[in-house]
Amino acid sequence: MTGTGSALADRLAQGTVLGAEGYVFELERRGYVKAGAYVPEAVVDFPDAVTELHREFLRAGADVMVALTYYAHRDKLRQVGRESELEAMNRQAVRLARQVAAEGGALVAGNVCNTWAYNPHDAATADVVRAMYTEQLGWAADEGIDFVIAETNDYLGEALIGLEVSQELGLPAMVTLATTGPAKTWDGYDYVEACQILADHGAAIVGLNCDRGPATMLPLIARIREQVGCAVAAQPVPYRTTEASPTMESLRAEGVNRVFPLALDPFSCTRFEMADFAVAARDLGVNYVGICCGAGPHHVRAMAEALGRTVPASKYSPSMDLHPVLGTAASRQPPEVLHSWNASL
Repeated sequence: MTGTGSALADRLAQGTVLGAEGYVFELERRGYVKAGAYVPEAVVDFPDAVTELHREFLRAGADVMVALTYYAHRDKLRQVGRESELEAMNRQAVRLARQVAAEGGALVAGNVCNTWAYNPHDAATADVVRAMYTEQLGWAADEGIDFVIAETNDYLGEALIGLEVSQELGLPAMVTLATTGPAKTWDGYDYVEACQILADHGAAIVGLNCDRGPATMLPLIARIREQVGCAVAAQPVPYRTTEASPTMESLRAEGVNRVFPLALDPFSCTRFEMADFAVAARDLGVNYVGICCGAGPHHVRAMAEALGRTVPASKYSPSMDLHPVLGTAASRQPPEVLHSWNASL
């Protein structure tokens, strides 16, 4: 079963689509994914953990359940000694996403990503990548998806392979680039130019994901939105990147050998910052607004509510007027208590 494209097109026509990703980071924090390899072994080892995270994102307002097949390609599974489980892992990932999507009318996306196998100077590597994408997306299409997300592409050449395989299977594709370089893909294309090429080749949605936080992704996204005619996606990481450190990989902290990926916590964006990003992206004309590595359901809910939505998890949205010190009951607290909280009557 494959998507016709109508489901994605229909959802885009209804307004901003809210995405939620960062599954491997969040599952690593919960103890279900090994940092370093970041292979989504939890899909087969702890499927309930994956299902729960899907459900949390759904309740928070995500419009798309993304099958957890990021880094579930043949090369990666070979590295961790689980190549024999390749098909089972990819099929199971789609089934888990479909199960939860059905609970809330969400779309289901298949997923492929940068492989670390592609080399633009070695044509043979393109065949390797194509073979890996073909088997992954073939199984996803067989299980039933609405579209493909081909993401975190450092090379335009690899991104085009993901797009081509999706089109061969009759699947619309959202193709997004990684932005670890200051201005260009690793094969030398300006990010705006690369997105234009992907759009010209028939991508349904183009844009950026991962690496950059809201502050350093939005200026690039604004340029992309101005130049391309198709839908645009922006899925930053929820970290406070800056002009001096534009990516999460480049962030540094005193006394820490390397911040990325295990010591990023001090740079985390609040839910309010991600809500502000969602509104800013929407106002730029971004059609698919999401969040990538580092995302939590609280970010997604705040983004959904900032976009004017009431979602299932809104039942438990903060109501600080109920707090004994910060709320309406503060007047009943002794002055010394309020002083210690830096609060006032």
